[in-house]
Amino acid sequence: MIRTPIESDRPIEVSTTLVPLMDVVFAILTFFIMSTLYLTKSEGLIVNLPKASQSQQQQQTRVNITVLPNGTLALNKNIIPLDQLETNVRSLMLATQQTIVIINADKAVEHGNVVAVLDQIKKIDGVKIAIATKK
Repeated sequence: MIRTPIESDRPIEVSTTLVPLMDVVFAILTFFIMSTLYLTKSEGLIVNLPKASQSQQQQQTRVNITVLPNGTLALNKNIIPLDQLETNVRSLMLATQQTIVIINADKAVEHGNVVAVLDQIKKIDGVKIAIATKK
């Protein structure tokens, strides 16, 4: 206890609360941890890759097919009929690159429409198919 010279009978209590300071520090720490999780894009397990003098990056041709709720198809934002889908995708493919077709179908689209699109794409050899979803 600290006694002041004026009031020697009444002690002054001094206390420091660390709880608000700890709350602030934990909030800042949580913010930085969550921020760094969104900065990295992990596509596999973390390993130390070997070096090679002849390595080169694989190029992919991305083709986006969108199936709207009413069944309308769009190939890279251009509306096309279903019967022209195969020929248009073939024209976008490059011989030197692998092609990946990403199907963006609205959840209200009938199952048959998506199957029809998949059927047209599967006629093309060497194409990988991916269906876009939300996380």
